[in-house]
Amino acid sequence: MTLRVGIVSAGWGAFAHLPAWRALPGVEVTAICTSRQETAAAAAARHGIARPFWDALAMCADPDIDIVDLGTRPVVRKPMVLAALANGKHIYNASPHAPDWAGAKEIDAAWRASGCVGVVDAFSQWIPAHAQMKAMLDDGYVGQPLGGTCRFNISLFNAPSRQFPYNWFGEGGQGVSAVRNNGSHMLYMLRHLFGPVAELVADDSQVLKQWVFPDGGVTAPETNDFANVILRFASGLTMTMQIGWSMTLHNGWSIDVFGDKGRLAANSPTFPTSRDCVLRGGQLGGTLEDIAIPDALKSAPGVALDRQSDPQPSYPMARSMQAMVAAIRGEGSASPDFATALEIERLQEAIRLSNEERRWVRVADIV
Repeated sequence: MTLRVGIVSAGWGAFAHLPAWRALPGVEVTAICTSRQETAAAAAARHGIARPFWDALAMCADPDIDIVDLGTRPVVRKPMVLAALANGKHIYNASPHAPDWAGAKEIDAAWRASGCVGVVDAFSQWIPAHAQMKAMLDDGYVGQPLGGTCRFNISLFNAPSRQFPYNWFGEGGQGVSAVRNNGSHMLYMLRHLFGPVAELVADDSQVLKQWVFPDGGVTAPETNDFANVILRFASGLTMTMQIGWSMTLHNGWSIDVFGDKGRLAANSPTFPTSRDCVLRGGQLGGTLEDIAIPDALKSAPGVALDRQSDPQPSYPMARSMQAMVAAIRGEGSASPDFATALEIERLQEAIRLSNEERRWVRVADIV
């Protein structure tokens, strides 16, 4: 049976998600939704999609759609998620998963009652270098993980543009910040690699007080853009995490971990992609060297894209969607699913509380 997908977003959804869905057999994107009839009709015509929608809640209720792919602001998206679950739809949801901890719990209760498959668009685990890192960690390459550092620093607003589609990141009350957006992607990856976090301490702040546009206009952002967190994992591993979207000459993405036998480091100059994310490693008595990525991780049976395909996010995204489709058909499990999403939102709430109260927070105390 063909699974029919409806996408909310003619921007990133059409650019990256659409080719990923189209790379999978037995899946058809049949609908696309924007906020206005004219833009929805234009997007549908431009991308060869049969059904335009300009009411996301109507799309979430449509009986001829099986999967909804939701990609808009967290605060706007939450009612869509709840409507989709109420109507028995499987969901591929953007990250941040929810606007806040209360919203995350509301979504979790609805999802558990629905019997639907829910997956979050945090696809970094499917990037070949990260998949190889996971395999080597599981095989004991570093031994017992002891410590490390990670970062995800990019430059979004140091030289802002009026044409940038995410200037709303500066608006308060939208459920976004550097640590909620960039940080959620890092936290999903860390949990996948190292397991649950037991406690943390955080400083979440704003370093870029103004966005100065080329036309002379100035915006005072209302969201935080720079965070430093110490994470203590249940395994005993301690890792520092730095997250920012306002770093001058940014240093990108890095996960660097050492254990009692060796060290592994995955790095990318910006948001990690299949082409530019590289892995280095070394063991006691040796040096840190490039790790070759097996060909088996560079492509996948049943996915009509590979590591080199453009647009770059589409290959690991398609791998995530492929696992989701298998789970819907009862042939496997999806990852990261909505249960994992709740745990990442729990970490986000622990970060918020730690920053507010200036103390270590036990993650298990967040209820």
